[in-house]
Amino acid sequence: METMSNAETEKLLRTFLVKNNFNLTPKRGMGELGVDIIATKGEKSYYIECIGYNKSNPIRSKEFFEVFFRAISRLNQNADSIVIALPNLFRKGISQRIKQYYVGWVRIGEAFPELEIWFVDEKDVEMLKWNEVFNQYKPNKN
Repeated sequence: METMSNAETEKLLRTFLVKNNFNLTPKRGMGELGVDIIATKGEKSYYIECIGYNKSNPIRSKEFFEVFFRAISRLNQNADSIVIALPNLFRKGISQRIKQYYVGWVRIGEAFPELEIWFVDEKDVEMLKWNEVFNQYKPNKN
């Protein structure tokens, strides 16, 4: 199974954003805390938290939960959009994750309309609102 580190996800995303005329904050220094990337385009700001893809499902889940809370904490900084950027590899299990949290997934999207998930790979970044991910990948509720 493939893996991708947090740093690789961030590097690919930064390359994509620069090519698409976003202004970015500099890469954080070693041990520096805070948001991974603040990207702006026009008047809109995106506070982006990046994670990698670990082959271990328990680690992947733990990292996903942690990045969710880091992302919503950026609302304290008046972010227009809060983004979880993750490798395209996450698509493999996203339907199962949505099925497990079905009602909760929808309610999270309603509670945090500025929350987005961006799927990152070497070629492209797909930028989706939280509930757009639900609508695209939702399995049957049962």
